Amino acid sequence: MERRTFLQTGIGAAASLSALQTAAFAAEGESPIRVALIGCGWYGKTDLFHLIQVAPVEVVGLCDVDQKAADNAAELVSRRQASGNQPPTYGDYRELLKSQKPEIVLVGTPDHWHCLPMVEACKAGADVYVQKPISYDVVEGQAMVAAARKYKRTVQVGLQRRSTPHLMEARDRYIRSGKLGKVAAIDIHSYYGSGRDYPPTQTPPPHLNWDMYVGPAKWRDYSPGMHPRSWRGCREFSNGQTGDLCVHLFDLVRYYFDLGWPKAISATGGILMRPANTNVNTHDTQTALFEYDDMHVVWNQRNWGENPEPDYPWGVTLYGDKGTLKISVWQYSFYPRGGGSPEHAKALEEREKYPEDVQHKETELFAAAATRAHMRNFLEARREGKRPVADIEQGHISSASCILANLSMELGRGLVWDAENGRVKNDDEANERLARKYRGDWVHPTPENV
Repeated sequence: MERRTFLQTGIGAAASLSALQTAAFAAEGESPIRVALIGCGWYGKTDLFHLIQVAPVEVVGLCDVDQKAADNAAELVSRRQASGNQPPTYGDYRELLKSQKPEIVLVGTPDHWHCLPMVEACKAGADVYVQKPISYDVVEGQAMVAAARKYKRTVQVGLQRRSTPHLMEARDRYIRSGKLGKVAAIDIHSYYGSGRDYPPTQTPPPHLNWDMYVGPAKWRDYSPGMHPRSWRGCREFSNGQTGDLCVHLFDLVRYYFDLGWPKAISATGGILMRPANTNVNTHDTQTALFEYDDMHVVWNQRNWGENPEPDYPWGVTLYGDKGTLKISVWQYSFYPRGGGSPEHAKALEEREKYPEDVQHKETELFAAAATRAHMRNFLEARREGKRPVADIEQGHISSASCILANLSMELGRGLVWDAENGRVKNDDEANERLARKYRGDWVHPTPENV
């Protein structure tokens, strides 16, 4: 069978499966779940497509400040969902929520736009799947937790490492079994490059509402290098690789060892190697320490020089007194102390079961099975009225810890965290910077005003 025919056949089979799921729902007197997506770029569409694969849903609305992105997503959704309907598109999430009243909202926007749509979706009665890091600043995260609890909504965070099959296998085989032994030092690292400089600023294209794109963030002129997908180099919109890559694996470490808030966070680094005249203004170097009573978790980011971990360029090394465990989104390796044969395993891929993953070029095949499992957990939690595996509060702890690492680096001093009161101890300047100033008429939410 030719590859094109195989893919088309597989996609048709997947659509048929979705139709069967929808029919089963109807037979039980239930309608497909009404779903909306806010942020129709790379991972917004990816999350939505994985949800369609595991549940009978009807996508009732798509929102993006880039009309081309919204139109593209609408066309793709019409080919994926069982009804074949092409959902309406919106440029303002508030209009979508008001007109469509979805039951589930996926938030896949850039980081500076996670908080406001999530809070409004909770107010509108929707359960939410929001990407990580949940917030741009600490107070936003506090407000998001408060909104989920106040409106009694199920909120899952896209920290799908908690649902990644080979990483849960590694936990069971080496940590819970005791084979790794006592662990007191953990290294999380990224040796990825930091990207190229942005082209000169220019007038945004007519299909892109740049004022809405910037939204509550500090104003920054449009460059074609920022959108789509390269906005993480803008400090105005992101917390850099700490908020992107560290948060995933720091959260996994917390999950492995049932860790809560670190008692102290300190970090050094900055833009140390990138040319001074660059337009990319997120750090290229950072070392952060997250302190716990019996464990030190260190984050090392270096976007230049040789990669000392060619098999684990973004990963975690757990040092136990009985061995060493290396993990990443692609694989794991265990090295017994004192000799013995290393043990290895690869990430689960399901391209044969879900051939549409291959057809959608933006799918991360190593993460697809994990995201599907994460979506199933989300659906189960909302159905049974329990907390999902990456509940918004857990997402807040991991996200805020990474945000505080950046704050420590920028202030040039360590921060002692008061988890009970959600403040830095004895540091007025740091506490003033737990919430950024919103631009224009946008109002910064707090736990008291959601």
